[in-house]
Amino acid sequence: MAKLLPLGLQSFREIIEGNYLYVDKTHFFADLKPLGRYLFLARPRRFGKSITLSILKELYNGNKELFSGLSIASKWNWERTHPVIHLNFTGIGVQEKGLEYGLNYLMDMAYQAFQFPVKEASVSTKFEQLLIHVAKKNKVVVLIDEYDAPITQFLGTEQAKALNNRELLKDFFSVLKKNDHLLELVFITGVSKFSKVGIFSGLNNLTDLTMHPAYATMLGYTQKELEDNFAEHIDECSHALKLDRQELLDQLRLWYNGYRFEENAETVYNPVSINSFFSFKKFENYWFETGTPRFLINLLKEKGYYSLKLEPQSKKSFDTFELENLNPYGLMYQTGYLTIKFRDEFGFFHLDYPNREVEDSMNGNLIDSYLGLPYGDSSLLVFKLETLLRQQNVEEVIRILTGLFKSIPYQEYEKYPEKFYHAAVHLIFSYMGLSVYSEVPNSSGRLDALVETGNNIYIFEFKLDQSADLALQQIRKKAYYEAFWHKNKPVIGVGINFSSQSRTIDEWKMEEMA
Repeated sequence: MAKLLPLGLQSFREIIEGNYLYVDKTHFFADLKPLGRYLFLARPRRFGKSITLSILKELYNGNKELFSGLSIASKWNWERTHPVIHLNFTGIGVQEKGLEYGLNYLMDMAYQAFQFPVKEASVSTKFEQLLIHVAKKNKVVVLIDEYDAPITQFLGTEQAKALNNRELLKDFFSVLKKNDHLLELVFITGVSKFSKVGIFSGLNNLTDLTMHPAYATMLGYTQKELEDNFAEHIDECSHALKLDRQELLDQLRLWYNGYRFEENAETVYNPVSINSFFSFKKFENYWFETGTPRFLINLLKEKGYYSLKLEPQSKKSFDTFELENLNPYGLMYQTGYLTIKFRDEFGFFHLDYPNREVEDSMNGNLIDSYLGLPYGDSSLLVFKLETLLRQQNVEEVIRILTGLFKSIPYQEYEKYPEKFYHAAVHLIFSYMGLSVYSEVPNSSGRLDALVETGNNIYIFEFKLDQSADLALQQIRKKAYYEAFWHKNKPVIGVGINFSSQSRTIDEWKMEEMA
């Protein structure tokens, strides 16, 4: 019988004692000491950071019985134990009562755990007193989970609070530097990395494992780990979905694999998506739905971004970031919505969506945001439009789009009107699952959008306050269509003109290019 799936579990002890499925990652912990005393790891939410810290806690507490049969059992010095202070920065009332309240709550809980009487003092003083008290037994291990939660939860909504919380965290973490002699290990996790001058300015010797090649697959499941550990679940789902084993694996790879945390690393699967899939036996968007990134959606919309197949990025653009100057692409990489595809010969990184789950979900959320639709309403609209395009009924597609744009409040697109229309059409076509390319370059210039169905290739050119004829003329003049004749499909040019006065499509024309 297949082992129980660890859905929602973040305690290593609970997983092992409850006989839940655990993919052995303990070999990654055997050689941490040469990396230094201060370690940092950024990974997307729900990717296994909490279990990673839970494992470290049990290791340093010397709980050998939990690791029976695991790779680290014979490699760890079980005689060497250290007291562990484990602080989780999520769920501590920051949004309701503020970060200072949350930090005091964490300190009070830690004081109780070590039977140390709580004293009235500032948060930083409490932290320092706790370290001094606990270190009387042995050097202390400090584990900090989701350190950046008090900042990221205010991004895009209450920037002043995010900035204030950054300063409070900077002061709190300065206690670690001051008491370096009391520490055996500090391991900090989060979904993002702020620059050292922001929060970790005192920790000059912080070792960042986020893009370390030896730790790129420390979190998430590799293909081999998936097939070796979930063999029975794979067989069960193969039978339930009436897919042969290889077909199922191919679909799993398309939907949930693709996260790469170092340019030469193997890609990994998202753990929460895999465990949820084997539980529900359905291909759905599991990870994205555990926490829709509204601040990212708002940030992308504010800057007019919609096609995330972007220009190559330098490492600096997504290695760290500053609250005062947020780089959407860097932030999307760090939070898991974009991933590394490859690094070119000039040292630039090429990013893209990791998989279908993320791409579909992000496109759906962006459509809802751009068009002002209630969350989730775009899926029915897109299904209708996709059906019409496959039936070559462009006239009805334009009629629906005209009505849709007409209903959008003016403030949604007054800042970048031409870009707004282009973005909305691109996102709708992308969400259909059709082959969609925006601003496609060729030797004659850039065409606005290319949509490929099973039967046709559509070349769209958009104009604002001009004419559909002018749009078609540009398609003909640039001879965009010639690049697609080898596909042996009709190439149809569609010229669309948007009117800033009527705030919708006021004219369109189409013709087959020959």
